[in-house]
Amino acid sequence: MILGAPGEKLLLLGNEAIARGAIEAGVHVAAGYPGTPSTEIIDTLAGVADKVGMTVDWSTNEKVALETAYAASMCRLRALATMKHVGLNVAADVFMSIGYSGVRGGLVIVSADDPGCHSSQNEQDNRYYSLASYIPCFEPYCPQEAKDLIVAAYDFSEENGTAILFRVTTRICHTRGEVVLGEIKKIERKAVFEYNPSKWVLLPANSRKLRVKIIERLNRIEEKLTEFKFNKIEGEGKVGIITSGIGYAYAIDALRELDLCGKVKVLKLSTPHPLPTKLLEKFTDGLEKILVVEEGDLFLLRRVKEKLYDFDLRIPIYGKGDLLPLAGELDLLTVMRAVAKICEKTVPEPIESIKLKEELEKAIPVRPPTLCPGCPHRATYYSLKQALRELGLKIPCTGDIGCYTLGYNPPFQLQDTSTCMGASLGEGAAIARFTDKPVVAVIGDSTFYHAGIPGLINAVYTSAPLLVVVMDNSVTAMTGHQPHPGTGITATGKPAKIIKIEDIAKACGVEFVKVVDPYNVGETKQAIKDALEYVRREKKPAVVVARRLCALVAARKGLRGTPPTVEDCRGCMVCINTFACPALIVEEGKVKIDEGLCFGCMVCTQICPFGTIKVRK
Repeated sequence: MILGAPGEKLLLLGNEAIARGAIEAGVHVAAGYPGTPSTEIIDTLAGVADKVGMTVDWSTNEKVALETAYAASMCRLRALATMKHVGLNVAADVFMSIGYSGVRGGLVIVSADDPGCHSSQNEQDNRYYSLASYIPCFEPYCPQEAKDLIVAAYDFSEENGTAILFRVTTRICHTRGEVVLGEIKKIERKAVFEYNPSKWVLLPANSRKLRVKIIERLNRIEEKLTEFKFNKIEGEGKVGIITSGIGYAYAIDALRELDLCGKVKVLKLSTPHPLPTKLLEKFTDGLEKILVVEEGDLFLLRRVKEKLYDFDLRIPIYGKGDLLPLAGELDLLTVMRAVAKICEKTVPEPIESIKLKEELEKAIPVRPPTLCPGCPHRATYYSLKQALRELGLKIPCTGDIGCYTLGYNPPFQLQDTSTCMGASLGEGAAIARFTDKPVVAVIGDSTFYHAGIPGLINAVYTSAPLLVVVMDNSVTAMTGHQPHPGTGITATGKPAKIIKIEDIAKACGVEFVKVVDPYNVGETKQAIKDALEYVRREKKPAVVVARRLCALVAARKGLRGTPPTVEDCRGCMVCINTFACPALIVEEGKVKIDEGLCFGCMVCTQICPFGTIKVRK
């Protein structure tokens, strides 16, 4: 579908549209690390990589992904790096340096921001990275523009010798819209590295000169963006709206709902940085007040205020922090209210819809996310909690980012911290050293490869009494089962060497390393107890790798087991209260197995204190 003919209309996710745009632009190399809401871009490209002649990688982390794309650009190839917004924090070191050295082949970095924290630990607005790095920022407002703007971004990148930060948000990434396909370019280029030390070697002597050049480059780019076809002025009037990204879609819908189309002047920007000064000055002529509609922080509002001060224009400017909320994401009703306020109109409140929503929220029971039936992480958490109970230990459990973050919820409640990728080891080792008590760090396999190894080395180096429990389900599960260095395949399904976590742990100097099957509760619990005793006695880190394939992947491979039976349940609810598998249900005070949900892992047969949950004969 994604390789349809020019002129064909498809209903695409924003991420799929970005992938199609990369194909149309003739991208040679694409690399990323899975992270919602960005993941589908690389997933889509990986599915057609061989057909279009593109190298597509899932890298160990975002920094490596960007270095891969940047190196391709050094060799004249067009390259794409994708990541969620917090991933750019990981890649920031190389990103900031790219701002100085510039590019040869076109280079676009997609940052998928997450206003509202739908799947993230913060709401950071990565347009600020554009400002700090002197790298232009492009931002589309719909799937169609996402595709078209990506194509334009590559031409712009090569014409101006700069990388492009392509900022999208959750509602762009995961919205479906009609997309008219364009022509697929075939750009035949041989990868040739350019020997240019003054450009690529960022010694202070070179960087000082490049600093002057990037300032001049950004000034030239600002001039060009005045004529950029994706920036435009619409409508007339004394009231103006300046907007970019999804904010433009909301603003246009709000004007339509309020019968104000054409009666309000709109500056639609697809380039929030740098601001096209001349276009902005033309737009503000004759205006009496301005509303800035943007998703995220008040980035655009601040920049507009700075420019209007330079224009010596003193008119009211509204936006985030007054008529629009700073926290959370925008929606149509919120923007309608702001537009109505500045235009002195009344919002036709959808009272019935609001009442219905409130009634539904009261009637529908809360359904928090939970680990899947058969998830090996549930079994690991159960064994960990039982081991701590039997040893009489009440110690901190530092957590990380992945499916296993759900260990925060009852009945396990074994996530006392969760900050960012890999933080469980760095924080856990430090807490253990400072309190002189053992700490358990819980981390997943993909996260361990991504950011856990430096923390483990530091724990060994500082002799931290830390037990590291690596929950290894052999895939990057939470984002949709992408492969990683422990999976044995690449992004495009080709065989790859498996890099074992236990081998890495031993190479880092960990002396106590055990691998267990979490479905074997007795073995896992004993390994954890042995590891904790070692940590307390030796004041050194230990590693337990709990390895079992993700239940969803196993089910697809036909590895689902036969559900157990329940005979003469005593109604003690131990399995419900301590294990909480969704396949265990209660009817008339007795536990039964929902065979439609049950994976057949048989862990519950090891938990029932009366042995009434039995393997089916």
